[in-house]
Amino acid sequence: MDGKRPRVVHISTAHPPYDPRIVYKQCPSLTERYEVYCALPGADPKAAPGIRFIPLPYYRKVILRFLITCPLIVWRTIRLRPKIIHVYVPEFLPFAYLYQALGTVVVYEVQENLYKKMHLKKENRGWLYRWLFRWFDQRARQHFNLVFTEHGYLSTYTNLKRLHAVIYNFPALPFLEPYRRPYRRPSEPVEFFYIGWLSFERAIDTLLEGLAILKSYHADFRVHLFGRPLFAAAELETLPAYRAVRGHLEFYGYTDQHRAMSVAARAVAGLALLKPVGDYPESYTTKMFEYMALGLPVITSDFPLYREVVETHRCGICLDPYDPVALADSLRRLIENPQEAEAMGRRGRQAAETCYNWSTEKAKLLSFYKLIEKK
Repeated sequence: MDGKRPRVVHISTAHPPYDPRIVYKQCPSLTERYEVYCALPGADPKAAPGIRFIPLPYYRKVILRFLITCPLIVWRTIRLRPKIIHVYVPEFLPFAYLYQALGTVVVYEVQENLYKKMHLKKENRGWLYRWLFRWFDQRARQHFNLVFTEHGYLSTYTNLKRLHAVIYNFPALPFLEPYRRPYRRPSEPVEFFYIGWLSFERAIDTLLEGLAILKSYHADFRVHLFGRPLFAAAELETLPAYRAVRGHLEFYGYTDQHRAMSVAARAVAGLALLKPVGDYPESYTTKMFEYMALGLPVITSDFPLYREVVETHRCGICLDPYDPVALADSLRRLIENPQEAEAMGRRGRQAAETCYNWSTEKAKLLSFYKLIEKK
């Protein structure tokens, strides 16, 4: 034990080694009060100071994570006798009971509503996996403390027997500050930015069609796309819009935010379109707030939850995620009206400073930990 600080272990079998919420927000927020360990696939021991990272192997199939990675985590961390473990994946829930039996407090964090989203997944969605998830998820509501990243999940997660908290994934302003710069000058290249999973549910088809329309008005632009694609390259090749604009696209794959955000600061706008499927309409898209924190106008879906933010603060444009014409018109509007775009970005930054930043969520996280320690 490090001095008198309680020991906590954050555990995921699936998150990437530079997951922003885990690595750059939650774990660093705890280091002043706790001795923090973090078990992640491919974890970088130098990713964040003050955290002891435990690298794990990564398997895409849940069955392999359950049979190989989860027992490995137990072997490497249970002897640490942590005061708290913070679990991010449902496949580790059966193993969490071992820690609880030894007096460890268990926190289960729900980052997506799989009850509404399971059918969208292309793997790890068989009937046995669905049954096991539901069974252990129901048990977790009775036996573990829960953290939710969205308040909308509370419509599904009811009858909770232990403590719970909603801790939003708002941006950490000090982390993004080095990448913020004055809004682009009209003479600079026209660039757009996207970060997050790439999928048809996240309107990649609408984006491509909108860009193909935009090309007839502005032939010279570039779109930077950071994130893991959830489709095969052959699927894109079947889209005429992709063939029309592929020379304007830069795919980076999954990338640490340090690299991605340095590119974002040059953009005309940040893109955050999602279709109304699964839990998307009830869940904030984190990238929207990151763009606001960088001082970029936001182009996002016209869900009521999103409109409440964007229209209240006049920091971007909300549109139908199935409407490429509206998207092209919005992109064109921001290109041709740089002063309006800059004003949107400035108001978004102000909103991030006052309402949507990690400092308030950090306080909630620390208060929640303090409460569960006493139970």
